[in-house]
Amino acid sequence: MDVRPAGIHHVTAIASDPQANADFYLNALGMRMVKRTVNFDSPDTYHLYYGDRAGNPGTIMTFFPWPGAPKGRLGAGQATTTTFSVPEGSLGWWAEHLAALDVPTSRPAERGEEDVLTLRDPDGLLIELAASTDHHDTEPWDGAEVPTEHAIRGIRSVTMTEQDVDGTVEMLHGQLGFRLESEDQGRLRFRTNAAEDGVGTIVDVLARPSAERGLVAAGTVHHVAYRAPDGHAQEAWRQTLAEDGVGVTEIRDRSYFTSIYFREPGGVLLEIATDGPGFDYDEPLLELGRSLKLPPWLEPRHEQIAASLPDLEVR
Repeated sequence: MDVRPAGIHHVTAIASDPQANADFYLNALGMRMVKRTVNFDSPDTYHLYYGDRAGNPGTIMTFFPWPGAPKGRLGAGQATTTTFSVPEGSLGWWAEHLAALDVPTSRPAERGEEDVLTLRDPDGLLIELAASTDHHDTEPWDGAEVPTEHAIRGIRSVTMTEQDVDGTVEMLHGQLGFRLESEDQGRLRFRTNAAEDGVGTIVDVLARPSAERGLVAAGTVHHVAYRAPDGHAQEAWRQTLAEDGVGVTEIRDRSYFTSIYFREPGGVLLEIATDGPGFDYDEPLLELGRSLKLPPWLEPRHEQIAASLPDLEVR
């Protein structure tokens, strides 16, 4: 069975204040909260999911917001940048919109022909908005202050920073099936063979031999998840990785998808997540994210868990 990646499923990061996190991604970036649940492995903290109208794979950004979490440090062995696609010609609108919200932005000169707007979220997580002409089979959220003609279409790419890129390149190309598309000033761009465009098809690897190792905490990415169409493909991928000597977890039930986890040689935690069953598994599409949802094994403790979580208002 072909176990080539079909693109990015989601990116998960760590935040501190859940209310500040929600306000930023809902109001500043115009995304939809598609699920309000908890960290299944640590149910005393939220797990917040943002995405397009239906939370389609490739549009999803998720957070573990731990109040009082220490500040992380961007560095080697991390996914250091998450880049979202917006329609071509939209960056001027985004610059004005974010300036009105006192969110500083910049336009990096070193990115060549790629038109990118750089910003940070309230915890310092590094984000880019990239103008893209790629086809996006997603559903922009129309319930926010961001007009749909400028709305985020999904995750375009992630950037991994590495001291030594050799092992990372070998895994991306040799084991995960990405192809090297370009190399410029220490930035190696890989693209999945599954598609030429669309959401989540790009991985950039930054070669930074002298970079300090990163520290995963508030304001940093916890892991990057890639898509498997179903459980059969996921199991085939797991077996292939295990046969190649990669330390990969058992399949874990995340209610809205199933997951396996492993690390690439530079240290970035990767996940393979199934496309289904999806975020309308336990609530109607029109009501996504409005109330706290728990997996069946935590549901008997719903009242206790809800009382232990900070107040969170979706404004």
